[in-house]
Amino acid sequence: MVKPLSSAIYECEVMHRRLTPTVHQFRYRVFYLWLDLDELPTLDKRLRLLGHNRPKVFSFLDADHLGSQPGPVKERLLAWLAQEGVDTTRVATVHLLCFPRVLGYVFNPVCFFYCHDAEGAPLCAVAQVTNTFNEQKLYLVQDQEVDGRFRRIVPKHFYVSPFMDLELCFDFKLRVPGERLEIHVDDRKGDERVLLSALTGTRTALTDTRLLWCTVKYPLLTLKVIFLIHWEALRLWMKRLPVHRKASRPDLQQQVLRPHATLAANTPSKS
Repeated sequence: MVKPLSSAIYECEVMHRRLTPTVHQFRYRVFYLWLDLDELPTLDKRLRLLGHNRPKVFSFLDADHLGSQPGPVKERLLAWLAQEGVDTTRVATVHLLCFPRVLGYVFNPVCFFYCHDAEGAPLCAVAQVTNTFNEQKLYLVQDQEVDGRFRRIVPKHFYVSPFMDLELCFDFKLRVPGERLEIHVDDRKGDERVLLSALTGTRTALTDTRLLWCTVKYPLLTLKVIFLIHWEALRLWMKRLPVHRKASRPDLQQQVLRPHATLAANTPSKS
């Protein structure tokens, strides 16, 4: 008997709403992979359209995550968590919510690792944010609210957008994905919310049939994402929003993985 896969697909809507200094909102449809990292070799063998560390229509590369160090992504995540003081002996499974590579190209503005114990209880989440300079930063989100949602407000200390002040905080509100997906990541300046972001969706099976449908419904997914990022940036520039230069505040860009040349000279290597 073939063991059922816990990996899946989420068909989602992304929403961004800027509240200040001017209101600006957009939405678009995408799909995410929900990958049990222990299932990657099985998925590579079972699926014609999804490859692990090798090219297919869709592919997942360990090297796309957690900086540039070699090795399986689960092992590297556990090593990072241990450095952050997490008891990794309790971690049994790790799932990752992310975009796949599509025809060899990927851009993941943000993806999320969820760690569970052997009984399936959620232990913590990690948000991995990537900017258009191909830098990454990890944020550990451990505190759980009464409803089980992971929550943390933490200084950004990362350059994401030229139209966002570097002295902002991320407000992560991460519900553990089930049949429904609901994730909120807001930008805050003190008690004021500056930008609201939401990712919501529904779960479906990870099969070749569903992946084939996704190639039709979401053509060139990751190219679409990077295009929309630049398109919305152009719209904001036309609204004359203040621009914050990346090179101007290296002191507010900390613990960055794969630091760009504009930052590497001022930052100890974390890759």
